[in-house]
Amino acid sequence: MTPIVHGDICHGYAWTVEDIDLLAERVARVAMGQYRHVSQILEGLNVVAPKGSKAHAANAIAKMQVAKNGDPWQRDGWIFQIISWIAANQQKTDGAVLKPPHIFHAHKGFDGMQLEVSADGQSVSAIVIFEDKASEDPRKTIREDVWPGIAKLEAGERVAELTHEAAGLLEAQQHLYPGLNVDEAIDRIFWQEARRYRVSITIGDLHKEDADRARLFLDYDSMAKGDVVRRRAETMHFEELRKWMAGFANLVVKKLNELANV
Repeated sequence: MTPIVHGDICHGYAWTVEDIDLLAERVARVAMGQYRHVSQILEGLNVVAPKGSKAHAANAIAKMQVAKNGDPWQRDGWIFQIISWIAANQQKTDGAVLKPPHIFHAHKGFDGMQLEVSADGQSVSAIVIFEDKASEDPRKTIREDVWPGIAKLEAGERVAELTHEAAGLLEAQQHLYPGLNVDEAIDRIFWQEARRYRVSITIGDLHKEDADRARLFLDYDSMAKGDVVRRRAETMHFEELRKWMAGFANLVVKKLNELANV
């Protein structure tokens, strides 16, 4: 991952795949419901891999198929969400609590979420809301889909859903932070400066260079005003997005078949 800062517009990382076989195995495990193992590995823990089963593999393999109408968008978007979750695990610092990745293609909730717990474990300093998009037209997707979504969140829409998601995430982690008052911590997310955004999107050659990448995220600082820390921007470059996703899905299926016999 290469860190990138675009002045006051945004900051973040450009992702690259160093080991596609390893990435495929981790996506395969998430698809089988074994996200905890992947998270532990990414935290540097020496843990025994859970056993796979033919039933788990078959269920996960079904998720690697395109829709009956031949449309790959939902599958590819879901795969990209898992890759985004893996990247977030690699980037997270002490005190970061990540929402588990989605296990279904068409999940209607937030693409992802991360809570930043203070060093003393007493409060939540920030809530990071993920926008993950696998698109062949990233600027249009950002302008017509991502920015309106962030504007609504900034205006207070979906706050009940946000509160519900954050409360469940904190309750699940309360054993790690026994001094944390969940209700008081949740109140914190109502403050605008506590809400941060992480926009992750696929790009082609048109936005590969730094200056072009910066233009891709124009107006981010208008959508989520304030300090640049509120505005994360992540990109993953593909020469041919759909072709890459199709090949990667096939590789994940291969890994699933191998894991089924562990």
